[in-house]
Amino acid sequence: MNIGPQVFVGVALLMAALTGCVSSQVALVGQPRPAISPDQVRIYLEPPESEYREIANLSASSRGSFAITAPAKMDKVMERLKKAAASVGANGILLHGVGDQFAGSVGAGIGTETNSPRSPYGLGFGASAFFFQKAGDGVAIYVEPKDDLP
Repeated sequence: MNIGPQVFVGVALLMAALTGCVSSQVALVGQPRPAISPDQVRIYLEPPESEYREIANLSASSRGSFAITAPAKMDKVMERLKKAAASVGANGILLHGVGDQFAGSVGAGIGTETNSPRSPYGLGFGASAFFFQKAGDGVAIYVEPKDDLP
């Protein structure tokens, strides 16, 4: 079976479009563990007191979500970070930060002009809106459970 160049180009464009929509990334820096539920992942703003191991660097954004408000976008970022951490068996995320990231803009304008015997006259109006998404990053960690026994 011979695949034509049009099919190859079509598949390449589809792959590029799909990978351009990725909203979270995981870069392993340690040994992954078996996956767990995202509900079991805790967020740490400072390193935990217990011993821990780094598993992966994480980044996520609210890109592609239908979240409109800042809190909803933040929730989506945290959900995606937890899901990514859970996929490599991390039970914690040492959060580096979450902030706004430029996502694009939309603009529109209208104009008109007239010519009179004495002078040309023009009038225009334009407007634009900027869109931001939330983005965050951190380190997926496995925190060793504390022994509660004496």
